[in-house]
Amino acid sequence: MKFTLTNKTILIIEDYPIMRKSIKDMLYVLGAQYIFEAENGTAAISAMNKQKFDIVLCDFNLGEGKNGQQILEEAKYNKLISYNALFIIVSAHQSATDVLSTLENKPDEYLAKPFNAQQLFRRIEQSHQRKQWLSGIEKEINKGNLSRAIAKCDDLLKNNTVKRCQLLRIRADLAIRVGDFETATTIYVQILEQRELAWARLGTGIIAFFQNKYDQAIQIFRDIIIQNPMLMDCYDWLAKSYEAIERIDDAEATLLEATEISPHSFFRQKKLALLADKTGNIEIAEKAYKAVTDLAQYSIHKSPHDFSGLAKIYSRQHKEKEALQTLDDMHHHFTNNPEADLRIAALETEIYLIIGENQLSEQAFQKVQLLNSQLKDRIPPDLLVDLAKAYYINNEDKHAEEIISSLIYNYIDDNGFIDEIRHMQHDVGKDDFSENLIQQTKQELIDINNQGVELFKQGNLKEAFAIFEKAVEKMPNNKSIIFNMAKITLHDLKVSGITEANLLRAHRYIQKAKQVGVANDKLGSLQIEFERATQTHPSLI
Repeated sequence: MKFTLTNKTILIIEDYPIMRKSIKDMLYVLGAQYIFEAENGTAAISAMNKQKFDIVLCDFNLGEGKNGQQILEEAKYNKLISYNALFIIVSAHQSATDVLSTLENKPDEYLAKPFNAQQLFRRIEQSHQRKQWLSGIEKEINKGNLSRAIAKCDDLLKNNTVKRCQLLRIRADLAIRVGDFETATTIYVQILEQRELAWARLGTGIIAFFQNKYDQAIQIFRDIIIQNPMLMDCYDWLAKSYEAIERIDDAEATLLEATEISPHSFFRQKKLALLADKTGNIEIAEKAYKAVTDLAQYSIHKSPHDFSGLAKIYSRQHKEKEALQTLDDMHHHFTNNPEADLRIAALETEIYLIIGENQLSEQAFQKVQLLNSQLKDRIPPDLLVDLAKAYYINNEDKHAEEIISSLIYNYIDDNGFIDEIRHMQHDVGKDDFSENLIQQTKQELIDINNQGVELFKQGNLKEAFAIFEKAVEKMPNNKSIIFNMAKITLHDLKVSGITEANLLRAHRYIQKAKQVGVANDKLGSLQIEFERATQTHPSLI
């Protein structure tokens, strides 16, 4: 069927009225009938919230407010565009760093100004054909049905010789996502035997990383960067690999190099700030946190955590004035936000005490206590560490230790976060309490897992359930416990037969495993097993 724009809803996001009219006139000439306009990011997001568009043509530079990259980020994050819609970034006179940052967010097309109607139509048509060809796979991925996505990908591979390389890339990525490293490796080896492609070589490094072959992964990623210094994903994987073997300085240096090439990546700057803070490179941490708060100004990813991070860096440099100013900025950015208010009050408690403003410190601590009672279990883990510190410095050790005990129980298998607790405890002179509890909790977790897994292997599912359910009550966010519970519930589906109760229980624990951050490669096979079960009983979920 011949492609036409006649029935497509199209949104033009462009701040210059003349350029907006020019693009609209082109589209009318090309047969489009349903054309909508937005002059800035706020209007664009509002329009996408009201209706779904088939095609979005978005300028990168939109003056004050969100740019095209941030609109794309928000549209994806809030699912304002469907899996088969086109999002095309258009721009003129854009710097190399802006281009790199935009491409990292994977728009469907990047179109440079100026262009004529035929060039515009050709790019839209090509993108549409590609989307339609892969729509079955993308639809299932979008719904989280990875087994069905794999099946559809395999069907296309059987019946198509065109675009086979692109299909193989998607198939290998899906294999990695479900932990099927054997299939992914076979695909990458086949590709690399024919042609040296950076994405295939990168895939072999990612597999090595997930298989804990960190030295091998590091060598692969470093070799790729030498040949392809603009492949930004490779820097992220190299930094992860260094961090996995506790070469934190090397991880930091890798991300520093990456941010110099592509400085507008919000999450990469944030990771650099956290690593530099950990290594004590305060100047780098300050610069990275400043970049994060600047990038976040119009971003969907803006968070009070980043402002408090910058305020802490200033405080450590004895720049109390700058720290308090940052907290004031946070207040203006996050009005009527109890989490932000609690972060501000917790840090003010300490900062005012440092500068001798004892009365202001006491007032801030009173606010901490009030907000803590209001928010209760809605407080993020990193903020709970700040909260515990505020209690410690006000000689409320009992409350502080209750918070720390709960955090250690729930996040004992997150080494990075446990180190944050250690550092805070060191700052307040309470090393012994946390270290003793950390070692005690690690042993308790080992004992629970060993006991539960052994009962599971023996076929004593009821007893295994009881062990892990009791542990979940005590450690509701512990990754190891939740992951083991998900495995047992799925096994119960096989041996006991599918009922509404055990299917819902399996679904609940798989969702909980995602929520607490169990790695995708670990969850992948469980998700596929669950999807297969729900295919025969779709009405139960």
